Amino acid sequence: MTAPDTPDIPVKFRSDVSVQLVRSSAQDSDVLWAARVSTAGEQSLEEVAKDPERSKGLINFLMRDRHGSPFEHNSMTFFINAPIFVFREFMRHRVGWSYNEESGRYRELEPVFYVPDESRKLVQEGRPGKYVFVEGTQAQHELTGRVMSDSYRQSYEAYQEMLAAGVAREVARSVLPVGLYSSMYATCNARSLMHFLGLRTQHELARVPSFPQREIEMVGELMEAEWARLMPLTHAAFNANGRVAP
Repeated sequence: MTAPDTPDIPVKFRSDVSVQLVRSSAQDSDVLWAARVSTAGEQSLEEVAKDPERSKGLINFLMRDRHGSPFEHNSMTFFINAPIFVFREFMRHRVGWSYNEESGRYRELEPVFYVPDESRKLVQEGRPGKYVFVEGTQAQHELTGRVMSDSYRQSYEAYQEMLAAGVAREVARSVLPVGLYSSMYATCNARSLMHFLGLRTQHELARVPSFPQREIEMVGELMEAEWARLMPLTHAAFNANGRVAP
């Protein structure tokens, strides 16, 4: 049987990720309001936020002594576009997170794939648990780009061939690699985001070292920048206390 012809597909390659804060109800006063109900009963947000120095001290105390629940009374929803392998790591974070990812069952997936640029360190040295990544050679970067792009084109052509033959999208998607870009909404609170950042970013202020894959760290850095703008006192206390989530 002769396979149906498939037209040339304009495959796209990227090396970045994107994060957009689409909705939020998150501010430092949410933490203060939740914490002070323990000792002062119900108060308005205006009351709890009227003493900035006291507010800063309380948030730092909560972070330092790991009183975590006041940091849960807020919400942030991000729209994230990244390779599928990033999402497979992302969804290891389950407590305090909600996800909805685009579906390869219900829509035709776009031919956008991840190829690292030359800033991505390619070579791992050392054993698991005690290793570092170092710069690759020019030849290694050229090989990586060529092999990945050729593989992506071949897999997407196979995907299109199956679709053209009437194969269901949920079956045809099986030939696509984890370097394909996907998108999702991810909703969290400040406490769950701090747990994520503690594991998925490498930072000089971190009390506990972490060695994340660079691509998920790129997502984490963009999410952290948005969170720091919304909750500057909480973010500062997180950094001041070793970036350990309460």
